[in-house]
Amino acid sequence: VVVPEEVFFTVAAAGILENLLVLIAVVRNKNLHLPMFFFICSLAISDMLGSLYKTLENIFIILCKMGYLTRRGDFEKKLDDAMDSMFILSLLGSIFSLLAIAADRYITIFYALRYHNIMTLRRALVILAIIWTFCAGSSIAIALFSYEAATVIPFTILFPLMMIFMLCLYIHMFLLARSHAKKIASLPTSTVHQRTNMKGAITLTIFLGVFLCCWAPFVLHILLARFCPHNPYCACYMSIFHVNGTLIMCNAIIDPMIFAFRSPELRSTFKKMFCC
Repeated sequence: VVVPEEVFFTVAAAGILENLLVLIAVVRNKNLHLPMFFFICSLAISDMLGSLYKTLENIFIILCKMGYLTRRGDFEKKLDDAMDSMFILSLLGSIFSLLAIAADRYITIFYALRYHNIMTLRRALVILAIIWTFCAGSSIAIALFSYEAATVIPFTILFPLMMIFMLCLYIHMFLLARSHAKKIASLPTSTVHQRTNMKGAITLTIFLGVFLCCWAPFVLHILLARFCPHNPYCACYMSIFHVNGTLIMCNAIIDPMIFAFRSPELRSTFKKMFCC
């Protein structure tokens, strides 16, 4: 199954531009200089890297078909390793950014009075620095030793484990929030605050669902390509490689739409940007 190149590059360009707009909006609006929006920027950067990776990979495939590059040359192998590293960086960056957003929302809901003491701007920046340092180091190591099963297996196991952990965190968050909502139903201001926090939790659940739908098919493709490349059923699934790659780039388009739709602050900032 082949996705037309025009569609492929249009989706990639739209994802990169949308996430770039999110980054510009957060940088320009000082009211958005908060830990939550910094974590959202981290997710936007991951989405941009995913779209950029698929764009470069498609260009690489086109150049190979035209005869300008060979698939087994020295330069081509280094280029392929660099693109694999970018893909892993994008995936790990998305996972840990979603985890950081989930943790931030958890603190907001259940430690609202102490939130500004727990999650300071400096602490958020330190967390992001640790996340991206770890992701960059892991992506380089995995790309260099990607032909070893000992490297591929932990990487693929990390994906479902992190998803299960976040899912458990969300379930715990919703159950506690429901319990708290019953206790403070008599306090109007607290109820409004609780609804605001729950809206944020619902937004994160949407993020998680979209991320799973867009990334899981491609991660499954990697597993099948490594462990059963010659099985006819695996080969059948791997024939939709381009569709799975396009799904990754669709994630980069959908995430900023969720930001803009669910966040009044970002919506107003976008309006100001577009209306000069």
